[in-house]
Amino acid sequence: MTTDQVPAASPVPDTRHTPAAGRSRARRCLGTRLLVAGTAAWTAFVAAHVLLTGRWWFWLVVESMPPVTLVVVPLLLLAVTPLARPVRRRLSVVLSALLLLGAQLAGVSPLGLARGGGPPDGALKIFSWSTDVWEMSDDPVEFYDYLRAQRADVYLLQEYLHWGDGPLRVDDLARVRAAFPGYHIVTEGELITISRLPIVATYPRRTSPTGTDWYWRGNKALRVDVRSGTGVLSLYNVHLPVPIRTERSPLTAGFYEFVRDQYHRRRGEFAALSADLARNPNPVVVAGDFNSAWMNLIPPGEGLRRLDPEGSVLPLTWPTSSFAIPLPRLWRLDWVFTTEEVRVSRYRLVPSISDHLAQELYVSPN
Repeated sequence: MTTDQVPAASPVPDTRHTPAAGRSRARRCLGTRLLVAGTAAWTAFVAAHVLLTGRWWFWLVVESMPPVTLVVVPLLLLAVTPLARPVRRRLSVVLSALLLLGAQLAGVSPLGLARGGGPPDGALKIFSWSTDVWEMSDDPVEFYDYLRAQRADVYLLQEYLHWGDGPLRVDDLARVRAAFPGYHIVTEGELITISRLPIVATYPRRTSPTGTDWYWRGNKALRVDVRSGTGVLSLYNVHLPVPIRTERSPLTAGFYEFVRDQYHRRRGEFAALSADLARNPNPVVVAGDFNSAWMNLIPPGEGLRRLDPEGSVLPLTWPTSSFAIPLPRLWRLDWVFTTEEVRVSRYRLVPSISDHLAQELYVSPN
């Protein structure tokens, strides 16, 4: 070989068509297809949830999921979008929109930690609480001490009943009057409203005086009109029927029969409440245990605003950590709505001795 001859370069192997490269591309393609399919499926689910919540009996089962699910799922999908290189930017845009929508539907409030000033002089303190079948704690004295300690002008209390094989009436008015001298008391079915302000009107629903119709067919939104200054304020004490029974197996027909029956009961109560609100000219406060985490999708009436409590970015009211239910607090079942002319100077969730957090708000009708 002469000195001016250059050795031929060794050929560079083409790895584009090797079995390993093919498997890598296949994995990327499969991951991309799975992520696109997952995003499409989640988009369809969220759309169905918005359209069907409160409108189809079977969807009550789906509504039992924790609302934070609508935040967690798009976050998880966003975390793996880098695997879908060809479409990751478009997927990121879609998933970011789903995340923002999910946060809104779940009740995330970025301003939830903001605290306002103290309530103004003359503001009415309203205390709403689902009591867990009325003083069924080990210490009834603690129950009444807890209520008195709230020093509220109005108490909107749910579950004024006991429960055995079914609902049992409670007649505890003598003790209530002793605990709240000078207050006015209205009971209907399982609801009791205790007001320091004079009561000017009530709107009872007629039910059979025998059996358990007082519970199953009784009013689930007790309206009481009270004198506030020179005007009248309407207070609605709400406890809507539970949507499902967790002690029943979803593998049985009885589970779904109960869900369907409860859906129609809930729908009827919603209709009655909405109709009453529509013809009520007074300033309005609606508060209580709605047994739904999705009241932002199904408000109880036109012209009402939903309140978000201070002190929490994601307010959750059930179950309380101190209560004997083996579930984390993942649901907000307790809500407050008002008409625009009601000024709310403070609204917060407070600890309680039942399975629900209590609600405390200060209002001043304009």
